[in-house]
Amino acid sequence: MSSESGARNVVLVHGGFVDGSGWQAVHDLLTKEGYRVAIVQNPTLSLEDDAAVTRRVIDDLDGPTVLVGHSYGGAVITETGLHDKVAALVYIAAFAPDKGESVNTLIAGFPADGPQPPILPPTDGFLFLDRDKFHASFAGDLPADQAAFMADSQVPWGVNALGGTISEASWRIKPSWYLVTTDDRMIPPRAQRAMAERTGATVTEVPASHSVYVSQPAAVAALITQAATATRG
Repeated sequence: MSSESGARNVVLVHGGFVDGSGWQAVHDLLTKEGYRVAIVQNPTLSLEDDAAVTRRVIDDLDGPTVLVGHSYGGAVITETGLHDKVAALVYIAAFAPDKGESVNTLIAGFPADGPQPPILPPTDGFLFLDRDKFHASFAGDLPADQAAFMADSQVPWGVNALGGTISEASWRIKPSWYLVTTDDRMIPPRAQRAMAERTGATVTEVPASHSVYVSQPAAVAALITQAATATRG
């Protein structure tokens, strides 16, 4: 369905350890459908900075916008989604904190009996994933060579970004959609479902790793299109 049926702008916000280039396949699918797609390049130094960067991207667009976040990007869109151009929020295997919460707050509530993200101790205030465990934890449904490149090109994730608290949770005001990845070993599916339920999101589940935006871009684009179409009128 074309973007004439609803919001015509889409802003894609990446998560920790990666950059915006991972959205390329999603970008291409949505662009072919007539959407204006913008990709945020978060410094991932602090939630405040990333929210500011995202607001600038939204400011440059004309008209209603669907704001999409993967993983940590969910915290960023939660903080920025009150922007008057944002018509809908889409969480892709993402954190969805409430007011006063942070990514750290949510991680602390993860099930202790499930897979734990192989985050190494911070170095100079930055986090990385264990390179040898990156494939299994972050990108289990991607080819080994692609996962190895992602592991070798990790973006340092500032501890201040994980600790940044939400000032106002935009999902309490704006309609939301959530893509749960049932094979995720970074954010447990149980935790994803709990966050999606709390936000009142329209939920879709797919058997995918945390890298669903790379491994199954069609599923991601379909949910974004659903959200965009729902904003008509």
